[in-house]
Amino acid sequence: MRLLPSNFETLKRRAKQSIMPLLTPHLLKLRINTYAPYVGAGIKIDHINLDQGLCVVSMGLNALNKNIVGTQFGGSLYSMVDPFYMIMLMHQLGSSYVVWDKSSHIDFVAPGNSKVITRMKIPSAEIITIQELAKDGDAVFREYQADIFDDQQKLIATVIKTIYIRLRKYSKSKDQSSRIDNFDDEG
Repeated sequence: MRLLPSNFETLKRRAKQSIMPLLTPHLLKLRINTYAPYVGAGIKIDHINLDQGLCVVSMGLNALNKNIVGTQFGGSLYSMVDPFYMIMLMHQLGSSYVVWDKSSHIDFVAPGNSKVITRMKIPSAEIITIQELAKDGDAVFREYQADIFDDQQKLIATVIKTIYIRLRKYSKSKDQSSRIDNFDDEG
């Protein structure tokens, strides 16, 4: 006699989501904008629309994020990009997929002497490509580039993120859960 249903992992994931309710786009934006490391670095989400795969993040230059020579600290520049491709893909692909950051690289092009901004976008055609590549259960690795510009549109840094994506039923990370599944509106 079987005491646990065959889809126990699904039930466990749903229980987690009930205990930790989904964040709406507005609450996600508020949560990230009040996240202590982001507050300290002066990083702010200016716009996020997960349904459209778009996120715009900025960071002013202040005493807490200046490096030893008085320009934007490299770790803060990287932090501007760090979670957003994973978040956007988790939302757009839905709970049938496991999404993880695999690796990243930042190329510092010029010193950041003022406010900086980056615009990250995942086109809908990219989602279709990922779904096609992942349909047989293979791991999919996709690279995304985010350019960071200053307020004069001068390129300051380029971040390359490699993201791992796999259909959940083929992944060893089946327990990964998201608090951002099924957003309906824009924040």
